[in-house]
Amino acid sequence: MPRRSSKPTSRRSTRGTSKSASSGRGRPPKRSAKVAKGRASKGKDSQSKPADVKAAKSSGRKSAGKKPRPSKSGGVGGRSETGSSRDQPQRLQRLLAAAGFGSRRQCETLIEEGRVEVDGAIVSKLGTTVDPQSSKVRVDGVPLRPQKLVYYAVNKPTGVLSTNSDPRGRNRVIDLVPNSERVFPVGRLDQSSQGLMLLTNDGDLAQQLAHPKYGVRKVYRVTVAGKIDSETMRNMRKGIYIAEGFVKVEGAKILKARARATELEITLREGKNREIRRILARLGHKVQVLRRIAIGPLRLGDVPAGAYRELTRDEVRRLRLAVEHSRKEMEEEVAGGKRVSGGRPGKKRPSKKKKAGRRPESRADVTARRTARSRKTSEFSFKPKRKKSDGGSIIGGE
Repeated sequence: MPRRSSKPTSRRSTRGTSKSASSGRGRPPKRSAKVAKGRASKGKDSQSKPADVKAAKSSGRKSAGKKPRPSKSGGVGGRSETGSSRDQPQRLQRLLAAAGFGSRRQCETLIEEGRVEVDGAIVSKLGTTVDPQSSKVRVDGVPLRPQKLVYYAVNKPTGVLSTNSDPRGRNRVIDLVPNSERVFPVGRLDQSSQGLMLLTNDGDLAQQLAHPKYGVRKVYRVTVAGKIDSETMRNMRKGIYIAEGFVKVEGAKILKARARATELEITLREGKNREIRRILARLGHKVQVLRRIAIGPLRLGDVPAGAYRELTRDEVRRLRLAVEHSRKEMEEEVAGGKRVSGGRPGKKRPSKKKKAGRRPESRADVTARRTARSRKTSEFSFKPKRKKSDGGSIIGGE
């Protein structure tokens, strides 16, 4: 009689092994084995590594592959957009123009003629970058002195041009201020307009005050012929289209209404060529007097026509703050849909998605639709048509 084994056997385990051996169904999938192995190793590593090492590794993994975004000034997270770049490395012709040696084209001519030295070597190649802090620049042997930043508020009278050069030799607004430093006007006022103009040699601030991206407000006092009604005021705020595109005023209010003229205060955020005059002319009113009284927080005050005054440090600081504040406002308006770049503000562009359930029109469908809509041309003949009748004749017939 055979002896029984003393080891207990499990039917369930025997069945599992027999099934797995025969059909392979009981064998776990390879993928789950790898996952389990990975989980086990991960748990082992997490237990062995301290918490600060894990935190450093996770932060490094997040920052991996992300480069710091360079600012518009060329640095990485450097100065703000409203800072000055006069001490930053720049092109040689720009540095010479800022020092008062003429326009950039004239300074390029100086470089090409070999009259400019940088650190003792003659430079004749355009586009050479120079660091004004460390490089020694000479023009015709004369060292380049650092330029002092100046800011002038000028009350431009009518008949004076807001330009740096005029071939006809007419009066310019830069002739109203001292010529110790080379300055240029911020923005423009046409020859028949008057009022506040800012003259400076700070190129960064001038570009920010004049660029429509920043939208710094300018305030004007305007006297127009005729009486302004509420419909005209509404159309001015609503906006119209001119050759350059859609334009509108930021704000408008009536200061004084007379029988034959009306005095207004108009605010603009981006001024195109003769914008106020063209808007009012389209609405049927001719501008008699146009005077600018403010640029951001800068006010004209009691400066007489043709005179100037230097800006204080506090006024320059408030101008820079106004630029930054206006830029944020413009960005919020664009993000909120109040301003749509390239289109009419306040209205979203229509969607170009096709309606579901309609097949696109073919060329034959378009031709058939247009043909059915067009008028039928009447046939004309000198021969009259005969009616089908039993008797009688047509008048005028043969």
